[in-house]
Amino acid sequence: MGSFNLDLPAETVSRLGEYYSLLTRWNDRLHLVAPCSPEEFAVRHVLESLLLLQHLPPGARVVDIGSGGGLPIIPCLIARADLQATLIESSQKKAVFLREASRSLQATIIAQRFEQVDPPPVDFITCRALDQFTQKLPALINWAGGKTLLLFGGESLREELRKANVTFEAFLIPQSEKRFLFLAAD
Repeated sequence: MGSFNLDLPAETVSRLGEYYSLLTRWNDRLHLVAPCSPEEFAVRHVLESLLLLQHLPPGARVVDIGSGGGLPIIPCLIARADLQATLIESSQKKAVFLREASRSLQATIIAQRFEQVDPPPVDFITCRALDQFTQKLPALINWAGGKTLLLFGGESLREELRKANVTFEAFLIPQSEKRFLFLAAD
């Protein structure tokens, strides 16, 4: 898949297409993602989400905070059956969508704010579009308890990670000039 260095089997591409169809059917009611073309969805949402795969070893256990429409973790679960995930989403309505979208995947859905949940036994924590992300970052770092963070964001997130004295690497997202995947580990 071009600059993303992905080689996805036809079955995976088909399942990602099914996920897109389901998400678009629910999107008008729940506002899961901003309206966009199928091509933009494939690049900006699916391929960007799949960047996580190069950082997740076989059998990795992941918690996704603020899952919303399932990004970034549902495309990863579709592409890699060995992954296990807990999706934490505060919106009850969006959690219903996540249950539907993850039926055949190794996923647990928790419909609460992450601050109200004991951290599950995972290796990685990811977050892509948490409401008030930079304000909640200190609480997320504390909640993570030293687990590896995989966070999507821009310069404001980079600055907040620096302020929090977190050691991190930043990977520029292909076809972007200012969006990054930040890998932070204690």
